[in-house]
Amino acid sequence: MKLIILDRDGVINYDSDQFIKNPDEWKPLPGSMEAIARLVQADYHVVVVTNQSGVGRGLFDMPTLNAIHEKMHKAVALAGGRIDAIFFCPHAAESDCHCRKPKSGMLEEIAARYNVDLQGVPAVGDSLRDLECAARIGAQPMLVLTGKGMKTQAKGGLPEGTLIYPDLAAVVAALL
Repeated sequence: MKLIILDRDGVINYDSDQFIKNPDEWKPLPGSMEAIARLVQADYHVVVVTNQSGVGRGLFDMPTLNAIHEKMHKAVALAGGRIDAIFFCPHAAESDCHCRKPKSGMLEEIAARYNVDLQGVPAVGDSLRDLECAARIGAQPMLVLTGKGMKTQAKGGLPEGTLIYPDLAAVVAALL
C-alpha cells in the first residue's frame, strides 16, 4: 500500500499564529488540492496528522473542527482527490499526551489501523515537531518551506535524512 502522511496547517492550508478557528479561516495553499488529487490518482492513501491544541485551549470546539475538516474534504474532492483519514491531537500543548507531535502516538495509530510499517513512508510537515515525529517512527521526514517551513529550516537541527521541498506540489512531483 502506498501511503503518505501530511500535516495540515502550513502544508495543505495557510497557517495562522492565532489558529484556524473556523471554516472561513481555512484556506488551501496554492497547488495543494491538485497535489493531493495527483497522489490519489497515483493510488496513494492520503492521511492527515495534525495537532489541534485550539480545541484543548477552548478556542473552538469539536463541531467546529469537524466543520473545518469537512471544508477541507470538499475542497480536495472538487480537485479530484481524497483524504482517507484525519488523525488529530485535541490536547493543549501543556498536556502530556502521547498523541501530540513530536510524540508518535498518531503515527502509531495509523500503523495499527492500516496494518503497515511506516518505515520510509513520506511524512510531510512544516515544523520541527512534524519531522521529529516522522523520524521517531522511521517514516521519511519531508520539510516544505510553506507555513513555518522557512523558519524551521533556518533554525536547523532537522532530523538526519530530512528532504526539503518548496511546497506540497514539489513533494508530489518528486514522489511521482
